[in-house]
Amino acid sequence: MQSTNADSDYKPMRGQMGKDVMWLQTAQNLVNQMLAMAQIKSDDVVYDLGAGDGIIPITASKLYSVKSVGIEYHQKLADFAKKNAIQAGVGDKVNIIKGDIFIEDFSKATVVTMYLLPELNLQLRPTILQMIPGTRIVSHAFDMGEWQHDQFYTDGKEKAYLWIVPAQAKGIWHLKDSDAKLDARIQIEQQFQSIGGTITYAGQQKPLLGAQLKGSQIQFQFVASDDSLFTVQATLNQNTMSGELWAWGRALPFEIQRQP
Repeated sequence: MQSTNADSDYKPMRGQMGKDVMWLQTAQNLVNQMLAMAQIKSDDVVYDLGAGDGIIPITASKLYSVKSVGIEYHQKLADFAKKNAIQAGVGDKVNIIKGDIFIEDFSKATVVTMYLLPELNLQLRPTILQMIPGTRIVSHAFDMGEWQHDQFYTDGKEKAYLWIVPAQAKGIWHLKDSDAKLDARIQIEQQFQSIGGTITYAGQQKPLLGAQLKGSQIQFQFVASDDSLFTVQATLNQNTMSGELWAWGRALPFEIQRQP
């Protein structure tokens, strides 16, 4: 059984100060909602930044049987969270780290939860945007500035935001179908998960229509020279896109490569 050095008499006090924020517990019903927003699967790894009493990682492991990690700066609070995890029967799934969220590595997370101040969210944002595309970020109470959320929840009193880390789609891409009938240059502009751009082929430049980016999944349409509507649905993997190009009622193999 996992051991802990938690002081058996220690009880955290609402509003007690930590390194950057005071401790305020997230209510159990909001914890459940935040985790539901993240659509947690059995192979996910949940990291809670500022774990407090451990309620979020403990709930994640209890409800979804996933490995979860809490990072907590306050030593006694970290020990208290470890004790809570053991008492909840998930001491083997929950790891509470005594550490600084700006120093500890949480890059292995597929789900990140937090209840921090707005300025701390913004400090973490560059690191979060470098995480694996598709990583879900859920914040209690505070947003990420101009990075628009993908989902929002409120019960009238409390609120939570969800973001999905987008792949880096910005750049110039070369599209070529298997028959070499379509040879096009695509320019994509991007601000967080919002994308748009143009496609140039046969000497004509046309806008990308309905462009969407969700994690590593990208989709857009364009009108061909014969007025046919082409639809691209692809997975973005660094400098390549692979998927399906729908045209003339059938799916065509294609390749799209980012240009240096």
